[in-house]
Amino acid sequence: MKTSPSFLRWKMSTHHGFTLIELMVVMVILGILAGLIVPRIMDRPEEARRTKAGVQIQAIEQALQLYKLDNGRYPTTEQGLRALVEPPAVGNLAKKWRSGGYLEKGKVPKDPWENEFMYISPGLHGDFDLSSYGPDAQAGGEGMDADINNWELE
Repeated sequence: MKTSPSFLRWKMSTHHGFTLIELMVVMVILGILAGLIVPRIMDRPEEARRTKAGVQIQAIEQALQLYKLDNGRYPTTEQGLRALVEPPAVGNLAKKWRSGGYLEKGKVPKDPWENEFMYISPGLHGDFDLSSYGPDAQAGGEGMDADINNWELE
């Protein structure tokens, strides 16, 4: 079956691109979707940092438990978390300090906001208190600035 050139011209002329109205409708729909989804996604990085701080606190707690098993007590506030990566040089010295330390990579991690964890032993809420002050790096705070404390973790 042979097609005539006039039929091809007619077929080509009936297929134009999108109209301006169609493009505007698509843009409005995309704008509405972005308006609904973007605010929900924007809080996710901060939630992820808070979750990471909680996980880090739990890992440090486990290292402190191992330290206590080996030495009969937790490091003092003065010795701090540094006692988990190098033998303490002040206070009651650790007699059975584990070679290689108690934390992976041989260093005390910083919280997700690049601040030091706060360690107090004996603690006000247990044998020791371990906290991250969050993004504002100050004790207390509300919402996303609230502290992450070992005694409040599940």
